[in-house]
Amino acid sequence: MLEEEYQTRRVLPPHLRKPAPEEAPFSYSIREAVPEDLPHVREIYNYYVTNSTVTFDDKPMTLRAWRTKYDHIRKAKMPFLVAESPNGQILGYTLVSPWSAKAGYRYTVENSIYLGPAATGKGLGTPLLEVLLDKCREAGIREVIAVIADQGAEASIRMHEKLGFKEVGRMGRVGFKFGRWLGTVTMQKSLRGKR
Repeated sequence: MLEEEYQTRRVLPPHLRKPAPEEAPFSYSIREAVPEDLPHVREIYNYYVTNSTVTFDDKPMTLRAWRTKYDHIRKAKMPFLVAESPNGQILGYTLVSPWSAKAGYRYTVENSIYLGPAATGKGLGTPLLEVLLDKCREAGIREVIAVIADQGAEASIRMHEKLGFKEVGRMGRVGFKFGRWLGTVTMQKSLRGKR
């Protein structure tokens, strides 16, 4: 057909157009992790191992390693939480682990939080970390430390600041990944008293 044979496409006025289907709202529930969640947790974590510098691990973690970590956290009576979609998909997880094996540090932990790629930027990180902090208070934990990469983790730093974490130190060029040197930002939140 020649161009002049095309008819101009008629566009219906807005009141006659069929409305676009509404996207379902992003929803989730937060609960304690169970052993059946570990393959999903591993998948989320290993995404960051292979695609980012937010963790300095450079080899994917095995399911066996995650089971050992899970058992260690449970034995220490520390929180390990997952965020789950209404259809059962694990969207992210957060946990704390002992800051040090020395007895004097028993009230201090290091937190970790990772969201699946499809769940980032949707407002899940802050409530997930808030619930973790509440569970830490219930467990008698006094201090929470976050060690965050100084490059590529700006959203994590902002989220921790929003929840009252304060920067307490920086270390430069302590990690090496993807052919470059990386540093860390250490943040701390005291759980004594009010939120």
